Amino acid sequence: MLPPVVAGVDGSPESLAAAEWAAREAERRRCGLRLLHAHEGASRPHGTDPADAALRHLARRALRRAEERVDGACPGLRHDDEQVLGPATTALLTAAGRTQLLVLGSRGLSGFTGFLVGSVALGVIARATAPVVLVRADEQATDSHLPAADGSATTSTPYRDVVLGLDVTQPCDEVIEFAFDAARLRGARLRVVHAWQPPSVFGLGPGDIALVDNPYQAEEWQNFLSAVLLMWRDKFPEVPVLETVVREKPATALVRAASEASLLVVGHQLTERSIGPRTGPVTHAVVHHVGCPVAVVPHK
Repeated sequence: MLPPVVAGVDGSPESLAAAEWAAREAERRRCGLRLLHAHEGASRPHGTDPADAALRHLARRALRRAEERVDGACPGLRHDDEQVLGPATTALLTAAGRTQLLVLGSRGLSGFTGFLVGSVALGVIARATAPVVLVRADEQATDSHLPAADGSATTSTPYRDVVLGLDVTQPCDEVIEFAFDAARLRGARLRVVHAWQPPSVFGLGPGDIALVDNPYQAEEWQNFLSAVLLMWRDKFPEVPVLETVVREKPATALVRAASEASLLVVGHQLTERSIGPRTGPVTHAVVHHVGCPVAVVPHK
């Protein structure tokens, strides 16, 4: 049996949106869904302390609301729920070790300013060993689909592109495979974006100054990108692929590309540092500024 998709639930609008998105993803993957709520304070699962009882009541209510949202969106989907005692970050990281996908909510801000990502979500993204998807509070099922001919929102049209941010100098199989599989599950096109910038003149030697304005650099990056994707095109022949190479900051290019996407996929290298794990600058930027769901895929 396939591991379930897990959604973190705390009763907030963003967690309810995450639960619904996770339910639709579980249907696409043909697996179960687990709704997880973590809270601190209860010394025993069935203790009689009034404060503990109140926490359990709030947890049960949050899970019940999520279950109602899931049942309304995906009737018949197999799902269960779990209450965990302890810090939310710890509980979610433990869950990530036994799931194929962890889904969290993130409160959306107005306009195109993106997500408000809390410390729990950032801590989980930085250390999770499974892919983590962030979903904004106002995410709707229709947002993943192209509009109808009259411009109205619908789920009967094809999915919007899945966008993959790829550094061709350090391609990661786990990230690429996740993106191709996400596009396959949706019957969507995969748009692969590699962004590059010319080297600074201050970091070049006397004989390297011509590299700053190399007119063939974009073509070279395009060739590199095509070479990296060749094996994956063969492995996923049913997935149409659009290769995009742009001269731009990676975060800026991905935010723009994801504005019309159903999902953005980026990688995150798992490292242990003395000051604790951190997300990289590109991942940090996109999880704060991209409006569509963002999948952060860990790799070594």
